[in-house]
Amino acid sequence: MKRDYLSINRDTWDADAANWVGFAEAHWRLDPPKWGTWGNPEEGLNLLPADMTDMDAIELGCGTGYVSYWMTRRGARVTGIDISAEQLATARRLAAEHSAEINFIEGNAETTGLQEASFDFAISEYGASIWCAPDKWLREAWRLLRPGGRLVFLGNHPLSLLCSPLDGSPADWTLHRPYRDMWGADWTEVEFEPTGVCFNLTISDWMALFAEIGFQITNYQELYAPEDALGTRAAIPADWAKSYPVEQVWHLVKPD
Repeated sequence: MKRDYLSINRDTWDADAANWVGFAEAHWRLDPPKWGTWGNPEEGLNLLPADMTDMDAIELGCGTGYVSYWMTRRGARVTGIDISAEQLATARRLAAEHSAEINFIEGNAETTGLQEASFDFAISEYGASIWCAPDKWLREAWRLLRPGGRLVFLGNHPLSLLCSPLDGSPADWTLHRPYRDMWGADWTEVEFEPTGVCFNLTISDWMALFAEIGFQITNYQELYAPEDALGTRAAIPADWAKSYPVEQVWHLVKPD
């Protein structure tokens, strides 16, 4: 990927921010949390520690900041970083409305400039996990975490990319691109709903990267749409997402 994906993705999210305000307002009110495109419940997934009292936590690619707020409600001191000023404007407004003390920073999750070994927990839901280069943002997450610190991230399952037509239309039952050497996709000039540049890897390449950096895997989850799901969300039809995993969640730890 030689294009300036950071500027592309920043401009994409700045331009689209107004369309996510309602979604953000609803998610700030969610208790308990629901995750991903189809709203999978926190119960059974355990993406967040139940008690985050006295923990320093960071959301990498925080967008409108609702995950940051969920962590604040559990007792954490939270920093959220995002490259989109317009998304952060929504996050800051909602933090003020909910009387939430969250340190929102405009910046690149690949190079935050924050002090190393300053967080106990890091998370990304469709933030850095898909819009930043994996080898860059994961190394930054490692740098930011204290020994014993945990990283959880949710993003597109490789199958959802493989089954997505090259023109950006909704996923179907055909493999449209090779799995070998997967890196992600450039959606900036597709015919249907153009967005930005997203990243993904094969499962074995994710695991190899974790090992190279030093992370240990503590859990891996594949998420499907619930049985009562209808319609199409984020170019994924519900019927497809009931049969194939639409998202994946990696749980990692930086060893002591």
